[in-house]
Amino acid sequence: IEYIRSYYYNKVNDVKFSSSLGKFVGFTEVGVKQAEQWNSNAAYLAQENAQKETYCLNNVDVDYQAI
Repeated sequence: IEYIRSYYYNKVNDVKFSSSLGKFVGFTEVGVKQAEQWNSNAAYLAQENAQKETYCLNNVDVDYQAI
């Protein structure tokens, strides 16, 4: 299971957080700057990494039962 959070502006993916990487990745000039800023904040990275357990792992059984 992987938790991914993407940020879009004008239908362009600027920044993405991936729990498998454990960090933000920027795809545009603005997105790279934002990713660097967020990656330098250890508390924010820990919060995003915790979302995998908080959201994904708690809901995986519900999703499999719905299939």
